[in-house]
Amino acid sequence: MLNTVTETLLMGPGPSLVSQSVRDAMARPTIGHLDPRFIAIMDEVKSMLRTAMETGNDLTIPLSGTGSAGMEASFVNFVEPGDAVLVLINGVFGLRMREVASRLGAKVTALEFDWGQPVVPGRVRAALAAGSYDLVAVVHAETSTGVRNPVEEIAPIVAGTDALFLVDTVTSLGGVPVSVDAWGADIVYSGTQKCLSCPPGLAPLTVSERGRDRLRRRTSPVPNWYLDLTLLTSYWEGAKRSYHHTAPINMIYALHQALANLIDEGLDATHRRHAAAHERLAAGLPRLGLSMLVDEGSRLPMLNAVTVPEGVDEASIRRRLLEEHDIEIGAGLGPLAGKIWRVGLMGETARSEHVDRLLAALGDVL
Repeated sequence: MLNTVTETLLMGPGPSLVSQSVRDAMARPTIGHLDPRFIAIMDEVKSMLRTAMETGNDLTIPLSGTGSAGMEASFVNFVEPGDAVLVLINGVFGLRMREVASRLGAKVTALEFDWGQPVVPGRVRAALAAGSYDLVAVVHAETSTGVRNPVEEIAPIVAGTDALFLVDTVTSLGGVPVSVDAWGADIVYSGTQKCLSCPPGLAPLTVSERGRDRLRRRTSPVPNWYLDLTLLTSYWEGAKRSYHHTAPINMIYALHQALANLIDEGLDATHRRHAAAHERLAAGLPRLGLSMLVDEGSRLPMLNAVTVPEGVDEASIRRRLLEEHDIEIGAGLGPLAGKIWRVGLMGETARSEHVDRLLAALGDVL
């Protein structure tokens, strides 16, 4: 039964808290997906996404699906059988990239790094010097470990090759700068349920002109009809829109409001707010005998990997936080399962009062 009295404080790896203004937007009357009024909203969403992603790319749209749909679309549109793909892996979502590319028949090379450690640009440079690739993929904010990969250092290395540069910003967009054009990234996707504080269900995606040119020169059809960007652009671009699928109208309303909230606050201001919440958490954890997994210089402000102390039943702590304090935090994944808690400070959740509430609750259950 839905709890209509209290609201769980969402401090896991996503979804994050959703503001009342976004909830109100979702409750607006549904109109047709080809209604001129809705098309005007679509155009505003595209413009605001360009601002949030710091890009001038014409092809900047929200896909109908979660962040995983953004990942799938990024590979199915730009990878053909036999293409050489280099995936930089230091967590679960790098592994997923490798899996998706492999299923498309690509020749995938995985450059792996320790979980909890960032990608090392020097190793990327050596890999690109040793071989030729059609696409290089990396996760900016590795949600499974709390690591921020140095995309701004990797980007110029990839730029010296013919490879397209693909970046996952599902957890980073809205929490730290996502500078698509400055990076020279060709394909960048994200999700709505993290730092944008919008319910899960849409995947912002932007593609450079170089990426679009590669798409036009495909020698085989895009294998996924629903995520085929050559079809989706006929619905999202131009004065006359062609029917492709029924867009999730009320979710687009929600994203429109979430992006308006982000832009009203200001990108720099929201990035500072996420950093301040993270610093408050990092300062409070040692008083409870807790520490961070990731070195300070590589930590994500919005996803904090907290090391589970020796002898502590991490699942019991999470259960008690939820049952006794109505706070949700996340468990570790893969080799970090049972070893860390993942504490999300994303979007509306990234506020000092929420950090203080969690620290007090942890003090109680520990």
